Amino acid sequence: MNQQLQAMVTILSLINPVVCAMIFTGLIQGRPRSAAIRDATVSMVVVALVLAIAAFFGARVLTAFGISLDAFSVAGGAVLVYIGVSMMTGGQSSGDDKPRDENANSLGKLILFAASPGTITGVITIATAHSRDGVPVTALVAVGSICVLTWVLLVVTAFTGSGEQKPSLRREMSSRYMGLIIVAMGIQFALTGFKAFMAA
Repeated sequence: MNQQLQAMVTILSLINPVVCAMIFTGLIQGRPRSAAIRDATVSMVVVALVLAIAAFFGARVLTAFGISLDAFSVAGGAVLVYIGVSMMTGGQSSGDDKPRDENANSLGKLILFAASPGTITGVITIATAHSRDGVPVTALVAVGSICVLTWVLLVVTAFTGSGEQKPSLRREMSSRYMGLIIVAMGIQFALTGFKAFMAA
């Protein structure tokens, strides 16, 4: 039970539902509520699938390509820095005039954040350390629980934030502040992975 709680706290901190909701807020401005809820559902289903696959096969895939978890963390940090910079420069803003493919691209940024290489690294680590009869039950339960929690938060965001044609000053400032936090998280992931890689 203690291992499961630790795993859930770890995945919670990596997926970070609050930051996901902030990213999602910028994606649903000007979109119908039904479309926003659908986007929330699709994004969390994809995140859950990616992390479940990582729990089952992640370690073997990295080993097959000769990639260490530390190097993977450095790459994950770079991805998070890119997402954070995009938020800080207003790349998350959206409206009715945004093309469908651009909406999909923005939704991809949410998925990349929630299922970032940093999150995948955490899932692989948990799955490697706590598996029962070859099945990463601890990692799967943690991923499933946090994805459901994040989906609920995104749906609440869809009810409170969809339909707005233009982002408010509060939302713009919040988005940029969260972008800065994501950049810092990315740098932390990269530096931690680089330090561990060099120590090894």
